[in-house]
Amino acid sequence: MAHLVQVGAGSGGMPVLDMVCRDRAVTAVTLIEPDVYKSHNVERHLFPPSAVGERKAVLAERWLKERRPDLEVRLLVCDLMDPERQGDIDEAAAAADLGVCAADNEPAKYHWDALMCRHNKPWTLGEVLSGGIGGFVHWFTPGGPCYGCVAGHLQRTVVVDNAPPPDYSHPGGPVKETTIPASMASIHAVASLHALVTLALLTDPAGYAPGFTSLLLPLQKIPEVFDEAFRPFRFRVPRAADCLICRPPPAPSSVEELDVALDQALARLGHE
Repeated sequence: MAHLVQVGAGSGGMPVLDMVCRDRAVTAVTLIEPDVYKSHNVERHLFPPSAVGERKAVLAERWLKERRPDLEVRLLVCDLMDPERQGDIDEAAAAADLGVCAADNEPAKYHWDALMCRHNKPWTLGEVLSGGIGGFVHWFTPGGPCYGCVAGHLQRTVVVDNAPPPDYSHPGGPVKETTIPASMASIHAVASLHALVTLALLTDPAGYAPGFTSLLLPLQKIPEVFDEAFRPFRFRVPRAADCLICRPPPAPSSVEELDVALDQALARLGHE
């Protein structure tokens, strides 16, 4: 009996949600998704062309209920970082057993990371590299490395083509960034790994030990990037002592220490 909270039901998030929620161990899901399903989403999404114009969250709920009528589905049709909805989002995170992040931008990933750390929740993240050349799957548990630790480590040790997310507002336009970066097949390959890791972590959050913190699976051979396709790279990333997200807060000062500091500050002011 598990409650899942997920952010994102896009082309990568929806197949993860579908695969994970087919497991009977998941009895409730809260989905955070603000976007509308648009015509340029159709090529890579599970939803049909006839659904264009509807909210992705509503479409996701319908999809899940058609396959799992017993599943409890709660929707938060809002941006993850909307300041006016942080109370609702905090409540959802606190009530969940596990989180899934399918956001496609770095600020949202770091925001989710801090949210999961604050509520001591295990969670997973899938990332498709630009062009669909491969993808990462990460998993996190309370007390272990967070996304901030992992991202910092990988930026220092791994060089991949992970350009900023494309702007789909003008699909097919002359600007390179508006082209679709990954095929549906590439997205679903990474989504399947993401779902497998999520289900395994959900089954045994305290004992899950696949031998990696982050898994990188190249899907194409790319000169000077990936020597081989389908050769996985496994990274064991330690917790960073200086991580701004998950490092332990400093111990509170005693009253005596505060009094001494105040006296010293007043003394300095008196000599100025």
